Formats: sequence, C-alpha cells, structure tokens
Amino acid sequence: MNKKVAFGVKPSTARVDASKADDWVNNRDPEAMKRLTIDVPASLHARIKSQCALRGVKMADEVRELLEKHFQ
Repeated sequence: MNKKVAFGVKPSTARVDASKADDWVNNRDPEAMKRLTIDVPASLHARIKSQCALRGVKMADEVRELLEKHFQ
C-alpha cells in the first residue's frame, strides 16, 4: 500500500526589507498589550460575533471598548 503525500510550495527565501521592519518597531503603540482569556456562554458569544460582523468591527475591539468604559 503506497500512500502519496503532497507538500505545499516551498516558502520564499526573499529578504525582508529592513527599513519596513524598523518603521514597524518605531511606530508601534507605546502601551504593551496583554492577553485576557474569558469563558462566555455559547449564546452570548454568538450574539457578540453576529453584532460585530453586522457593524464590521472586530470582537476584540468591541470588548476592549466596553472594558475601557467600565474601568475608567
């Protein structure tokens, strides 16, 4: 029994433009971000996700805004 496995295309070995990397480092938001993981009911998650999709916003941005309002 022979099994053939296909591999994807080899990644490009092109060099990264150092000036773009420097721009990214120099123009970052000065405040470091920390990850916050919470458990919510599936029904709440679905409501948040659908409302954010309708508004065209990211869930993380919406939750971050609510937390900022609550914890001024």
